[in-house]
Amino acid sequence: MSKFRTVEISDPRFEANNLRHITIKSKNLKHRGDISVFVPPGEDHKNLPIVLLLHGVYGSHWIWSQKTGIHLKMKSWIENKQVSPMILVMPSDGLWGDGSGYLPHNHSDFEQWIAEDVIDATIELIPQASKTSLLFITGLSMGGFGALRIGTKYGYKFSGVSGLSSITRLNEMKKFIEEDLSLLKQDIIENESVFETIMKHKKHLPKFRFDCGTSDSLLEGNRKLHHQLEEQGISHIYREYPGGHEWPYWEEHIKDTIHFFDDIINPKNR
Repeated sequence: MSKFRTVEISDPRFEANNLRHITIKSKNLKHRGDISVFVPPGEDHKNLPIVLLLHGVYGSHWIWSQKTGIHLKMKSWIENKQVSPMILVMPSDGLWGDGSGYLPHNHSDFEQWIAEDVIDATIELIPQASKTSLLFITGLSMGGFGALRIGTKYGYKFSGVSGLSSITRLNEMKKFIEEDLSLLKQDIIENESVFETIMKHKKHLPKFRFDCGTSDSLLEGNRKLHHQLEEQGISHIYREYPGGHEWPYWEEHIKDTIHFFDDIINPKNR
């Protein structure tokens, strides 16, 4: 029996480039939510690792695939044995305003949409996924905020976490959205900070990394997070690369994240 009141999934006859598309009625969103899924070719795949890719402001479920070609890159990397087969799950953020922040607010729980509904839908609808699949989460900008915060908050679920050009404090959303920031304010204050979330759950953290471009307006916040974690002795990886807050940076450096996850899946490969 399905966990969702309504489910729609694309017909394989009309799918292209190993992308599947799902729409479910989410009890956490209280409306429908969309998910795009890259499934590696091969009928024998079972229990494949699941990677959640979260988008930034202004985007939706389609944007990772159609702005970076990540599904085409993954197919090539897998075929060339550069990485292990993985399922890429690309959900919308819930489509609130310019960006939901992947937080609970305004009568919808955009955090649980990701941490619960999207995972459940993948396991239920994608035969190559299962309850024993390893889970990973990553994202860019607002999606990096969501990935780092949700991934470390629910460290018992996730084997690895990564953020690209991440918002690190809710206050940084002001750079991007037209909605009043007070609409996203949280009753649980650590929800507004990646660092505070990590500190609250520091006894059960998964492996995590984050990176940022040296011309990015969010660089200062990423450096501050790195230094705070160093001061607290929290194990992590932080990298800086040339580039700004832009799609060419994310298209290039998502591979660093995928390799990081692959090293967790197969620690002796590299």
